[in-house]
Amino acid sequence: MKIALFGVPGNMGSEVFKTLLKEDYIEEIRLLVFWKKGLSALLREAKKAKKPVKVHYGTVANPDDVRTVIDGVDYLLNMAAVIPPESDIHPLSAIEANEIGPKVITKVIEELGDKQPKFIHISTIGTYGDRNWKHPFAEVGDPLVCSPFDLYALTKVRGEFTVLESNVRDWVVIRQDAMFYDKILMKNVSDGLMFHTCFNTPLEWSTSRTSALLIRNILRRDRAGDLNDDNFWHHCFNIGGGEESRITGYDTFDLGFRIIGCKVGDFLDVNYNSSRNFHGSWYSDGYKLNDLFDYQHETAPEFWQHVADTHKYFKLAKICPKKLMKAFVTKPLLKSPNAPYYWNKHHDEARMLAYFGGSDKFAAIDNDWSKFPVLSLGKTPDGQDIDFAAFRAKPTRLEHFFDIDKDRKEVTIEDLRAVAAAHGGKLLTEDFAKGDIFRKVRWQNADGEEFEARPHSVLFCGHWFNLVYKEYAWDFDRQAKFDKIVANIWYDSHDPRENRRYWYDENFAAHYEDLK
Repeated sequence: MKIALFGVPGNMGSEVFKTLLKEDYIEEIRLLVFWKKGLSALLREAKKAKKPVKVHYGTVANPDDVRTVIDGVDYLLNMAAVIPPESDIHPLSAIEANEIGPKVITKVIEELGDKQPKFIHISTIGTYGDRNWKHPFAEVGDPLVCSPFDLYALTKVRGEFTVLESNVRDWVVIRQDAMFYDKILMKNVSDGLMFHTCFNTPLEWSTSRTSALLIRNILRRDRAGDLNDDNFWHHCFNIGGGEESRITGYDTFDLGFRIIGCKVGDFLDVNYNSSRNFHGSWYSDGYKLNDLFDYQHETAPEFWQHVADTHKYFKLAKICPKKLMKAFVTKPLLKSPNAPYYWNKHHDEARMLAYFGGSDKFAAIDNDWSKFPVLSLGKTPDGQDIDFAAFRAKPTRLEHFFDIDKDRKEVTIEDLRAVAAAHGGKLLTEDFAKGDIFRKVRWQNADGEEFEARPHSVLFCGHWFNLVYKEYAWDFDRQAKFDKIVANIWYDSHDPRENRRYWYDENFAAHYEDLK
């Protein structure tokens, strides 16, 4: 068996590569590499494992590079992505990797005809946009309402839509949840990205090791002939970490700070972090992949214990004065162009509106931690008491306007019409045959724009044509006023009276306009 991996030496890609080196049935691993940093160490491990590895330096946006690597392989695993903060700093690179890349990859695979490899495409939790305590659980089929100015999420939405609508013979889309990796602490003290994380945002964490275990088990089971179109191929899944890994933004920081003997308040003021517009959720259907592949073997608390055990230098931080650490570690990051303090100081009202509801609301934040309602400590943001353990243990679901649990073969034209109507649009195709969800049909959105998409992409994967699919712009304030499915989520963190459109200009500067 020959495997092609795109996205090595990234965080997930590196761990997958190291895991697959141990699989005897894999004869050869091919890599398409853009970033070389960290590759040498991986190739040394491959040499020790006596596993043939072929490296091609190039980009997923170049058809010749892609063709060179995948011709003759049995599986292609696409983990290539430019993620935050790099996607904020280098937006053109994000577009190339996350959006153009999948278009090129699917086209090249299609051209291989009956020699196509099976294609595993890794997408992201970011596609679901901003979730909070009102609807903390997401599932495949929920609307994809990516947050304003989250170029990473927007490009990943477009990228996975390309895969879903392609003519690749065997594919699966897997949306990665929040992922811990060993160097996460050090990587997040160089940019203001950490301040985008809302303290009460629900986050369900996996680790790079459990994600790699998932990929290994997929290959093993498919090699054994256990996977087919009914249970795996031509589906979209969420990678979940399980109940013990359902925490919040606050807990994520707190678990990390504990290993150096600190707590959240020692490093962060309440107004350091955004109050909305992040991306994160728990998964009501995360069990589906685990039932198939049994990979959830490291919880969020266990990950941080692993970090403490394997990185002894954190013990030295325990003897360092907390005020000194805050002054030299956290406060300098407030000056980062990716930090809310920077946006406020430089009058970036577009981002202040998106992430706080406006600079006036940012100015009104009370920095007294004793008054801040921390969800995981038993207080909802509206001041109600809550049993957090029970809350995260009982998944809730959105209204999808059709029975999303029905067998895909039982989907009717009435289901398509109902979902289109809930979006404020309509189904134009009149001759849909029951269960024919992979045949492309014609739809019309509420603005009268016609588009083509498979019912599977719309009903079971949450896609629906809007401004996100054609511009680097976010129009959900307006869309939610006539789209019941989008309104399901949008009004959890936005006032119905808000009426703005957000966009990037040609230089990727943030803008907004008040709509009439």
